[in-house]
Amino acid sequence: MMRGYPKSLRLKLLAVVLLTTLVAVGIALAAMVAYGLLAYHKTWLTDVETQAELLGQTTAPALTFDDAKVARENLNLLRLRPQIRAAAVYDARGALFATYPAGAAESTFPKVPEGDRVQVSDRHLIVFKRIVDGGETLGTVYLRADYELYDHVLDYAGIAVAVAMVAMLAAFLLSLWLQRIVTRPVLAIAQVAREVAEQRDYSRRAKRLSDDEVGTLVDSFNDMMAEIEKRSLENEASIRDLALEMNERRLAQQEVMRLNEGLEQRVGERTAQLETSNRELALATEAAENANRAKSEFLSSMSHELRTPLNAIIGFSQLLNSDQFEPSETKKKEFANHILRAGQHLLTLINEILDLARIESANLMLSLEATAVADVLQECQTMIEPAASRRNVGMVFPQTDNLNVIADRTRLKQVLLNLLSNAIKYNRTAGAVVVQCAATDQDRVRISVQDTGAGLRPDQVEALFQPFNRLGQEGGTEEGTGIGLVVTKRLVELMGGQIGVSSTLGLGSVFWIELRAAPSAALAPKVEERQTPARRREEPKDGTRPMLLYVEDNPANLRLVEEIVAARGDLRQMSAPDARMGIELVRAHLPDVILMDINLPGLSGTEALAILRSDTRTTHIPVIGITANAMPRDIAHGLAAGFFRYVTKPIKVQELNGAINSALEAAVVRRADAGELG
Repeated sequence: MMRGYPKSLRLKLLAVVLLTTLVAVGIALAAMVAYGLLAYHKTWLTDVETQAELLGQTTAPALTFDDAKVARENLNLLRLRPQIRAAAVYDARGALFATYPAGAAESTFPKVPEGDRVQVSDRHLIVFKRIVDGGETLGTVYLRADYELYDHVLDYAGIAVAVAMVAMLAAFLLSLWLQRIVTRPVLAIAQVAREVAEQRDYSRRAKRLSDDEVGTLVDSFNDMMAEIEKRSLENEASIRDLALEMNERRLAQQEVMRLNEGLEQRVGERTAQLETSNRELALATEAAENANRAKSEFLSSMSHELRTPLNAIIGFSQLLNSDQFEPSETKKKEFANHILRAGQHLLTLINEILDLARIESANLMLSLEATAVADVLQECQTMIEPAASRRNVGMVFPQTDNLNVIADRTRLKQVLLNLLSNAIKYNRTAGAVVVQCAATDQDRVRISVQDTGAGLRPDQVEALFQPFNRLGQEGGTEEGTGIGLVVTKRLVELMGGQIGVSSTLGLGSVFWIELRAAPSAALAPKVEERQTPARRREEPKDGTRPMLLYVEDNPANLRLVEEIVAARGDLRQMSAPDARMGIELVRAHLPDVILMDINLPGLSGTEALAILRSDTRTTHIPVIGITANAMPRDIAHGLAAGFFRYVTKPIKVQELNGAINSALEAAVVRRADAGELG
């Protein structure tokens, strides 16, 4: 971190709020001052020009009849306008005809220019206006007035400074209040992680302060700390056992030497065994220390990796929520995109940690079946090409129509996406990524991903698949937890395959995986997934639109889904804060589709579903479950309980709209079947 920047998250947030407030207020005040000065200039200029035109009209008869006295009397009326310092009337030849103030020397009045003229000189506004009557120029009116624009600049500047100070004070107080709400859970996690890293006390746990993604992260962090503590205790017990065994062997050796000095051969053998045990103990101790060091580094790395997307989420949210800063629609969309990308990155970090935890605890379930390599590579190419385009990296994919492997399709795609993402991330500008696929002699299929990056040293290659090692890029600037390749390796091994790498410094690296080949006959028929994006449908009357009921106790989640449904334009919607009220609304209005949160106060969403299914009036209504319980077993239990679809939070808009469209189509079919039976 560069010197001069605040290291505390609170200070960073405060600095961002104050700086953006200062810039916004400064721009607004500058615009107001500029507008005020421009308005003053235009008003005063118009006023003086109008005065000159009136003088021209009133002195035109005097010029016609060569009556200088009448002209002077008209000019003397300017004493009622103290801002006008001097005035004069010239005849058609440009000679002075009358002047104001009376007695002013002719030498103090300028020569008459050609045509009308307006100019600012020495803090005076000078106006020349021709006197025209019947198309004939009779003379010219000259006015010199005070130009007080500079005095107005000082007055406006003082007002602007005062307003800016008041705005900065208000922004400072508001930021202090918002920080206590937003940063307290994050700072609590960071404090526990720092204390664990400093004190090596793995019994510490972070306190859960919210039920959002940060709360889920706290649970995952605590589970990880429990696993670390368990393994640390096991290592310590193993070390104690080895130390006790070493001590016992040493005593036994001394006893043997005391009882029978002639048994040197046996003593030598015993000593050799003891040395072997000592070496094993040293290796075990070194492995335990390396594991503890890697865990400590992981805690430090996770603190940074979590703060990075949270900084964008919190910072841009404050900008959108600030009353002092009013961004344009383009800026609002840009800020929302930053928040969305940061949230997706944070969700990716959490998913990687959860994947590793499930693999370590042997809770990851795989569905191994014959999978077409071409289909998976095509999906990966579609998903990865935008990232490659942003990095100006070329992509080359092979034609592999006849190659099939035994694998879990979803996890195979995860493995390939991780390898492709790393190949793009650590590639050089205008580099290339080449994917190759071929069958080997051992009835296996090898898929390789080659990049043109900087390559890896041999020591980096050896440490590549260790947890929390970020591709050996010391001091790198790429985001990541360093556990992606570990998850990739273990997923490949769980699918009965192998993974390897070869790298040359300056030329790049080649990552490859090998999986068991599958015959084409064993390949399951490909099922095309139909995308059902949200679409507006014109309805003749509001009463004919389908009705949707959303049961949700969280106001923010309720508002989000209401906005998504409202954007469709083809549904009426109701909402209920708990399951009991939701059941009453269903019985009273019989909606076409129901969105049901699972974790509801009092009566859960699953229990409410059972009640609706037991009622003949409501059993036909499709119910879509919406919940943050995203584990595979949770999804399986939800579908087994009878939910039509199971949508996990964070909600993907297209996925939710697709589920609603499918439910509406199913509702139409059920109503038609019911009509035929009737």
